[in-house]
Amino acid sequence: MSSRLSLMVASVALAFAASTAFAAPQAASSSAPAKNSQQQRMTDCNKQATGKTGDERKAFMSTCLKGETPAAEPAKQTQQEKMKACNADPQAKSLKGDARKQFMSNCLKSDAAPAAH
Repeated sequence: MSSRLSLMVASVALAFAASTAFAAPQAASSSAPAKNSQQQRMTDCNKQATGKTGDERKAFMSTCLKGETPAAEPAKQTQQEKMKACNADPQAKSLKGDARKQFMSNCLKSDAAPAAH
Protein backbone atom coordinates (compact mmCIF):
# COMPACT_ATOMS: atom_id res chain seq x y z
CA MET A 1 0.00 0.00 0.00
CA SER A 2 2.77 2.40 0.76
CA SER A 3 4.12 2.15 -2.78
CA ARG A 4 0.69 3.04 -4.13
CA LEU A 5 0.46 5.96 -1.74
CA SER A 6 3.90 7.24 -2.67
CA LEU A 7 3.06 6.83 -6.38
CA MET A 8 -0.14 8.80 -5.90
CA VAL A 9 1.65 11.55 -3.96
CA ALA A 10 4.31 11.73 -6.67
CA SER A 11 1.61 11.99 -9.38
CA VAL A 12 -0.13 14.81 -7.53
CA ALA A 13 3.16 16.61 -6.98
CA LEU A 14 4.07 16.22 -10.65
CA ALA A 15 0.66 17.51 -11.75
CA PHE A 16 0.98 20.51 -9.42
CA ALA A 17 4.49 21.28 -10.64
CA ALA A 18 3.39 21.06 -14.27
CA SER A 19 0.41 23.38 -13.73
CA THR A 20 2.53 26.02 -11.99
CA ALA A 21 5.24 25.76 -14.66
CA PHE A 22 2.72 26.53 -17.40
CA ALA A 23 1.08 29.29 -15.39
CA ALA A 24 4.36 31.03 -14.53
CA PRO A 25 5.06 32.52 -18.00
CA GLN A 26 1.52 33.91 -18.19
CA ALA A 27 1.81 35.48 -14.76
CA ALA A 28 5.17 37.01 -15.61
CA SER A 29 3.86 38.61 -18.79
CA SER A 30 0.67 39.92 -17.19
CA SER A 31 2.47 41.28 -14.15
CA ALA A 32 4.98 43.27 -16.23
CA PRO A 33 5.02 46.81 -14.89
CA ALA A 34 2.61 49.03 -16.79
CA LYS A 35 4.00 52.26 -18.21
CA ASN A 36 3.47 55.14 -15.87
CA SER A 37 1.59 58.15 -17.17
CA GLN A 38 4.75 60.11 -18.07
CA GLN A 39 6.17 57.21 -20.10
CA GLN A 40 2.84 56.77 -21.86
CA ARG A 41 2.67 60.50 -22.56
CA MET A 42 6.21 60.40 -24.01
CA THR A 43 5.22 57.54 -26.31
CA ASP A 44 2.08 59.34 -27.46
CA CYS A 45 3.85 62.67 -28.00
CA ASN A 46 6.62 60.98 -30.00
CA LYS A 47 4.00 59.51 -32.33
CA GLN A 48 2.33 62.88 -32.77
CA ALA A 49 5.67 64.64 -33.40
CA THR A 50 6.42 62.54 -36.46
CA GLY A 51 7.66 64.80 -39.24
CA LYS A 52 8.61 67.69 -36.98
CA THR A 53 12.29 68.59 -36.61
CA GLY A 54 14.53 70.98 -34.74
CA ASP A 55 12.99 73.79 -32.72
CA GLU A 56 9.50 72.96 -33.94
CA ARG A 57 9.81 69.43 -32.48
CA LYS A 58 11.30 70.70 -29.21
CA ALA A 59 8.49 73.21 -28.74
CA PHE A 60 5.85 70.61 -29.60
CA MET A 61 7.32 67.99 -27.27
CA SER A 62 7.59 70.50 -24.44
CA THR A 63 3.94 71.51 -24.61
CA CYS A 64 2.77 67.95 -25.27
CA LEU A 65 4.65 66.49 -22.30
CA LYS A 66 3.25 69.20 -20.04
CA GLY A 67 -0.18 68.00 -21.05
CA GLU A 68 -1.00 71.24 -22.81
CA THR A 69 -2.57 71.23 -26.21
CA PRO A 70 -0.41 73.03 -28.74
CA ALA A 71 -1.92 76.09 -30.36
CA ALA A 72 -3.49 75.24 -33.65
CA GLU A 73 -1.49 76.52 -36.55
CA PRO A 74 -3.46 78.91 -38.72
CA ALA A 75 -4.55 77.33 -41.97
CA LYS A 76 -2.45 78.44 -44.91
CA GLN A 77 -4.29 80.30 -47.60
CA THR A 78 -4.34 78.97 -51.10
CA GLN A 79 -3.01 81.20 -53.87
CA GLN A 80 -6.57 81.88 -54.98
CA GLU A 81 -7.62 82.93 -51.47
CA LYS A 82 -4.59 85.23 -51.22
CA MET A 83 -5.43 86.81 -54.58
CA LYS A 84 -9.00 87.43 -53.47
CA ALA A 85 -7.89 88.95 -50.15
CA CYS A 86 -5.25 91.16 -51.78
CA ASN A 87 -7.75 92.38 -54.40
CA ALA A 88 -10.25 93.20 -51.67
CA ASP A 89 -7.71 95.41 -49.84
CA PRO A 90 -8.81 99.06 -50.14
CA GLN A 91 -5.22 100.09 -50.86
CA ALA A 92 -5.15 97.82 -53.94
CA LYS A 93 -8.26 99.47 -55.29
CA SER A 94 -6.67 102.91 -55.21
CA LEU A 95 -3.46 101.86 -56.99
CA LYS A 96 -2.86 101.76 -60.74
CA GLY A 97 -0.17 100.40 -63.06
CA ASP A 98 3.26 99.50 -61.67
CA ALA A 99 2.32 100.56 -58.15
CA ARG A 100 -0.57 98.08 -58.16
CA LYS A 101 1.64 95.31 -59.56
CA GLN A 102 4.22 95.94 -56.83
CA PHE A 103 1.55 95.98 -54.12
CA MET A 104 -0.03 92.75 -55.39
CA SER A 105 3.37 91.06 -55.67
CA ASN A 106 4.25 91.92 -52.07
CA CYS A 107 0.79 90.99 -50.83
CA LEU A 108 0.83 87.59 -52.52
CA LYS A 109 4.34 86.80 -51.23
CA SER A 110 3.41 87.50 -47.61
CA ASP A 111 2.27 84.62 -45.40
CA ALA A 112 -0.93 86.34 -44.40
CA ALA A 113 -2.80 88.39 -46.95
CA PRO A 114 -4.61 91.40 -45.49
CA ALA A 115 -8.12 90.78 -44.29
CA ALA A 116 -10.94 92.33 -46.26
CA HIS A 117 -12.39 95.41 -44.61
